[in-house]
Amino acid sequence: MKYGAITVFACLSAACSKSPCDERNLDELITETVLTAEDQARLTSEQIIQSLKDGNVRFCGGRLTLRNHSKQVRDAANGQHPKAVVLSCLDSRIPVEDVFDKGIGDMFVARVAGNVVNEDILGSLEFGCAVAGAKVIVVMGHENCGAIKAGIDRIETGNIAFLVRKIGRAVDQVNSFAGEKASSNKAYVHAVTVANIQTSLSDIRKNSPTLAKLESEGKLKIVGALYDLDTGEVMFLN
Repeated sequence: MKYGAITVFACLSAACSKSPCDERNLDELITETVLTAEDQARLTSEQIIQSLKDGNVRFCGGRLTLRNHSKQVRDAANGQHPKAVVLSCLDSRIPVEDVFDKGIGDMFVARVAGNVVNEDILGSLEFGCAVAGAKVIVVMGHENCGAIKAGIDRIETGNIAFLVRKIGRAVDQVNSFAGEKASSNKAYVHAVTVANIQTSLSDIRKNSPTLAKLESEGKLKIVGALYDLDTGEVMFLN
């Protein structure tokens, strides 16, 4: 499968165990190259989103691409041309690059509890897209999110209070939820999580004229996604 100058050949560890793969030079198993400016320019937002979806299928199937990270580090040292920016929750159970089966130089990752948006996050997203040329922003929340539960419970401890107030807007948006409105109710937490993703998408478009302009010109896609902790699957919301 090819995306720009990327060709993926995956060698599963189980299949390679005690096989000729063990005796081959690692470079012979890998033809994936770090993205160049030319590669980045050729890719469309739709192709990039599809490559993220395809990568997640490999992640869920235990078929992560074999990579020579040492070589990628050297190849990427003089510049970077990532194709996407992912705004993810801080949660330690979400290895963002692995979730999309991406390597060094493939994407920017911004992480903050509850995948909320503030000025620093907006500046980072603008740098990734307006300066470095990424063509997709993914705001990725996840099921069973502790930050969302803190927002539901209105925890006001230290600086967590600022985070909770942002998430509280999503809590207010699902006020019509029919079931029990408690952090112990998975269905309710899910509803607030989805609303919180949508709130972050709205904040990006409202508070960053730079990114909103790129999107209106068709140079950028801003999308939401939801990660399932049980399966590793990413569901794109729009």
